[in-house]
Amino acid sequence: MYDIAREHLRTVRDLHRFAVSRFNTAELFYGHGTTEAWDEAAYLILATLKLPIDRLEPVFDAHLLPEEIAQVLDIIQERVVTRKPAAYLTKEAYLGEFKFYVDERVIVPRSFIAEILFNDGLEPYVEHPELVTRALDMCTGSGCLAILMAHAFPDAAIDAIDLSPDALDVAELNIIDYSLGDRIDLMDSDLFEAISDETYDLIISNPPYVDAHSVEELPPEYLHEPEMALGSGEDGLDITRRILAEATKHLNPRGVLVVEIGHNRDELEAQYPMLPFVWLTTESGDGFVFLLTREMLVEAGL
Repeated sequence: MYDIAREHLRTVRDLHRFAVSRFNTAELFYGHGTTEAWDEAAYLILATLKLPIDRLEPVFDAHLLPEEIAQVLDIIQERVVTRKPAAYLTKEAYLGEFKFYVDERVIVPRSFIAEILFNDGLEPYVEHPELVTRALDMCTGSGCLAILMAHAFPDAAIDAIDLSPDALDVAELNIIDYSLGDRIDLMDSDLFEAISDETYDLIISNPPYVDAHSVEELPPEYLHEPEMALGSGEDGLDITRRILAEATKHLNPRGVLVVEIGHNRDELEAQYPMLPFVWLTTESGDGFVFLLTREMLVEAGL
């Protein structure tokens, strides 16, 4: 089929229609930057052709060179055959207007915390950006949230930690790309282990939080991501519990902890009825990211 397509497809419109049909037939799963075949096809085509990824219409009827057609068909076929997330095929991922290098050493960046940082969603608990002078990104992965924190809090020195040396190598590439090496310090650490004496005005974390049952049911696309970046015990909260147990001693007075936990709100609240979780609002709802101040943790006995 792909050999025939090389002979007959000529325009971006042709290739886009072909890609959407192939993706739908293959029943691909989305969730690494797009949510449907139409957008996934548009992104892969535009990224492969080195065109702006948000401007499909102006080039829809552009005729392509044979080598361009071959490149696009190759990546369409690779997406279908390997079921790799598109980000791993293009080696890039976006959070808002921020672009990051990614490969299979890190989870594809996607975080409700990014949206919260873009929209000043930590108010009133963090009233002024200049009040954050020391910050921590725990389980940093590709370094994307540490980089977003550096832009949101321009006076902050940031520690970014991860247990995976491979992930830290990728994070370093992104930090260099954004010229933030003087503000973001990367560390290999099992949560707070390497920073036992450090305290922060803000700690954020997008840790692994998929429960064991859901890990077993994950679509093939997710199986290309590092396993350690997804699962977190039977109920998905193993790492979150460790963070809550240690966070108080690493927060400055009036310090703030922000953690993403996916769909585990009910389970978390049942385990910690004494904690007054503040659930931050996102476009997808208000049950995916919680905020706690140091004072809230202390009053709860943590």
